[in-house]
Amino acid sequence: MRTILILNPKGGCGKSTLATNIAGYYAQQGKRVSLADCDAQCTSSDWLKVRPDHFAKIDCAVVKDGMLHIENTTEILVMDSPASVHDQKLVNLIRPAQTVVIPVLPSPLDMRAAERFLHELISLRNKIGRKVKIATVANRVREDTLAAAKLEYYLEKLKLPDGSRIPFMTVLRASQNYIQAAENGMTLFELAPWKTYYDREQWGPLLRWLNSSRSIP
Repeated sequence: MRTILILNPKGGCGKSTLATNIAGYYAQQGKRVSLADCDAQCTSSDWLKVRPDHFAKIDCAVVKDGMLHIENTTEILVMDSPASVHDQKLVNLIRPAQTVVIPVLPSPLDMRAAERFLHELISLRNKIGRKVKIATVANRVREDTLAAAKLEYYLEKLKLPDGSRIPFMTVLRASQNYIQAAENGMTLFELAPWKTYYDREQWGPLLRWLNSSRSIP
């Protein structure tokens, strides 16, 4: 089973938007997809509740007593993580994952928080007990701004303590298309192609990476 975790302990960085759109993308490809909402705010679960029946099916992976209950036919599991998760809770969250996608907002606070979080991940690697592929995404970016340029430069240069570079996948703009899709239980890939062409182009590098062996341990 393919497992993809959207992770950042800082709230409001767009984890649920990435999780629902990744789940919807794979469901459209004919995969059996489960979406696990590990966040107490239940944003992804609420999205699933309003998802129209005629769209590609996405199962809800129930989190009960700290355990994930997943349909045994699941091919792709997408996990939407909570904010403020650290230490053993973070270890438990990462253990099932093959791939971790970290969305980062274009602000100095978010960039510094992301760097601290990456150092925490490295410090916990022995407890996690498996290799995990990590990539970053610049999210909710207002294009052609100084903040956007600084974030892109920062993520391109971001490295692990051993000096290896963390893959920076793409820049996703702040677009009303995401709001419209979320309100209707849809994904960017289920809105009209002519309306979402530019946004879909921005998703291209991330989806190609997720579909490649480079994103799997």
